[in-house]
Amino acid sequence: MYQPLRLLTLTSAAVLLVSCAPIDTDRDRWSYCGRDVRVQVTDLDMSPDPVSEGQRVRAWKVRLRADERTRCDTVLQIRERPGNELVGRERLSRLRGGVNEIEIEPVEGYRFSRDEHCFVVLANIEGTGRPVDAARRFCARRISGKRWTLRG
Repeated sequence: MYQPLRLLTLTSAAVLLVSCAPIDTDRDRWSYCGRDVRVQVTDLDMSPDPVSEGQRVRAWKVRLRADERTRCDTVLQIRERPGNELVGRERLSRLRGGVNEIEIEPVEGYRFSRDEHCFVVLANIEGTGRPVDAARRFCARRISGKRWTLRG
């Protein structure tokens, strides 16, 4: 008789404890970004800046402005244009309305070599990688010999 009572008490305590756990209702409101999502790249940075010849970029930082209704997940990447070379690895990002600051991991083997390297940010919208509208062109230019900067 003692064992069933103990089991009933433990089960009741477990049910009570689980019922007190917070419910993540925010999780259910997220979905992948659709065509009605409006985002704009307001800034693209790299670290370090400037980058010396042979040195790799340690991090890309993208600042995206999304319209106030935005609450969606998308995969972002950075590509060099022309040439379409991947320079920032795809990363799932959760976008909210307003400014979103996102760090993207660089492709390890990418190095600067020409006088100018221009970049575009792509977002997966409805299953297709599309260039994100940008406030301006983002190009790294050679400065003082063998160093490149994205700063104007």
